[in-house]
Amino acid sequence: MLDSHLSPKIIEKPTALSVLKSVFGYQSFRKGQEEVINAALNGQDALVVMATGNGKSLCYQIPALCFAGLTLVISPLISLMKDQVDQLQANGIEADFLNSSQTLEQQKQVQNKLISGQLKLLYVSPEKVMTNSFFQLISYSRVSFIAIDEAHCISQWGHDFRPEYSQLGGLKASFPHAPIMALTATADYSTRQDILTHLNLENPHKYIGSFDRPNIRYTLEEKYKPMEQLTRFVLAQKGKSGIIYCNSRNKVERIAESLRNKGVSAAAYHAGMETALRERVQQDFQRDNVQVVVATIAFGMGINKSNVRFVAHFDLPRSIESYYQETGRAGRDDLPAEAVLFYEPADYAWLQKILLEKPETPQRQIEQHKLEAIGEFAESQTCRRLVLLNYFGEHRQTPCNNCDICLDPPKKYDGLVDAQKVMSTIYRVGQCFGAHYVIAVLRGMHNQKIIERQHHKLSVYGIGKDKSKEHWQSVIRQLIHLGFVQQVIGELNPTLQLTESAKAILKGEEPLELAMPRISAISKIGHNPQRQGVANYDKDLFARLRFLRKQIADKENIPPYIVFNDATLQEMAQYMPTSNIEMLQINGVGSIKLERFGQPFMALIQEHKAILAKAQNNQ
Repeated sequence: MLDSHLSPKIIEKPTALSVLKSVFGYQSFRKGQEEVINAALNGQDALVVMATGNGKSLCYQIPALCFAGLTLVISPLISLMKDQVDQLQANGIEADFLNSSQTLEQQKQVQNKLISGQLKLLYVSPEKVMTNSFFQLISYSRVSFIAIDEAHCISQWGHDFRPEYSQLGGLKASFPHAPIMALTATADYSTRQDILTHLNLENPHKYIGSFDRPNIRYTLEEKYKPMEQLTRFVLAQKGKSGIIYCNSRNKVERIAESLRNKGVSAAAYHAGMETALRERVQQDFQRDNVQVVVATIAFGMGINKSNVRFVAHFDLPRSIESYYQETGRAGRDDLPAEAVLFYEPADYAWLQKILLEKPETPQRQIEQHKLEAIGEFAESQTCRRLVLLNYFGEHRQTPCNNCDICLDPPKKYDGLVDAQKVMSTIYRVGQCFGAHYVIAVLRGMHNQKIIERQHHKLSVYGIGKDKSKEHWQSVIRQLIHLGFVQQVIGELNPTLQLTESAKAILKGEEPLELAMPRISAISKIGHNPQRQGVANYDKDLFARLRFLRKQIADKENIPPYIVFNDATLQEMAQYMPTSNIEMLQINGVGSIKLERFGQPFMALIQEHKAILAKAQNNQ
């Protein structure tokens, strides 16, 4: 390598703060950003754990503009690279990427820019960065700084382990004078230790920020009629942008079609689709041409769309890390967002069955630990945010007042008799049927299968007919969670069986308090009050600014949020800037974006102010 081993040179100007203001259009740093940036500028390695939406990318993008040489950004996804580069280029920054999605001619153009010293940031994949051909290419540049995004992928403790990340430990030896910054939004203690060890970071600065996303409201809704519940929730969003996650491709297709039949602009996305179609869906979603994407977990990592207002999980994720990362795709603009999990114990039991079919290895033990944690989260009767934060080692005592448990606390009642009725029915039908059948017997349903099996003659037949199916579903779920009943996944359907501890309840030897069923928790809670962004903005002007943004974005062939995000437009709709100086005071408006996009927005604001003035004069 030629200049790659030379110490990074820092130019006197611009400073980190001046870059933040002039290039990115923000007036001050967020918590943690400045200390992380200063560590990099002082030549120190760093581990940065920072929640999505808290400005993690700026932690390496600003040093990249302050160093004299090239910054390498290692990113796992092609779509993520393109999205980041598009946003940087919109701010006038010389950035590009090299990956397999490009033609040979496109790659050659990037290589020429690299050799001629035009680039400040180059995004590459982990499998490419350690190849001999890339080392030869990069030898023409001075590598001043290296950022490794999604660093949790290096750890087997992480929820998204990628073997190609393991080779990145050689970067330190190849570029000994370039500080390395490893960044992630989701890493527990074990994962963080793995990152430090495998990357060979030297005396790194560690910033472990809060995992809290206060603008996201966490809600769990027990599945009763899941498709109806999901449809009701999506329709209540009134055209807002969202993602729905499912665990199977067939379910993805089915839900997307069902929503379209209800008038929702929805598209399916999964790995079984052709690449061109997946790219089209992603582009339509980014450009606000599609409201909702129904997807497997393959969707979302490569998207920095700031105005996703909700994320719904139709199935239970495999870990809290996955849940946290996927819900974190909502509300990146700091405005209120919803995270809804539709849940039933059978979801957990099915994931458990799949896991137990794997060979017994240390990796399976890790996955088991993570599955148990997400199960405990789903069954928790305490503040959901506190459960999440506690998992990541962030201990708080004060409930958040922005989750379903806090806003609609479970009401307790003496559940001993209900529990005895359920357990007796499970026992009388032979402990070989699932919840739906047990409830049908309990409620005395005239079911052909019940009659064929002579179960209508049992003493327990109809002893629960005074209560709804949803009530008994809730009781069974709680008994499973409390360990009195276990759900066993067989070849066909899950079956309910009593555990040893059920005997004391059946005999009435112990009291039992249960929670009243919380049906349709979402509809009870209402509007999300947290983090409203700009409180007193002109709603009509905001709508007009969004329409203008869409027109400009379509003309420029870029997603609308790359022009300005919703939070920036809300500030414009409040302060109504009509001059360059006023516009630069708006968060998210830098000098390049002002020059490129500012004039039509100021003209629209001027026109709107004139309409308001005329209306006031006519009163």
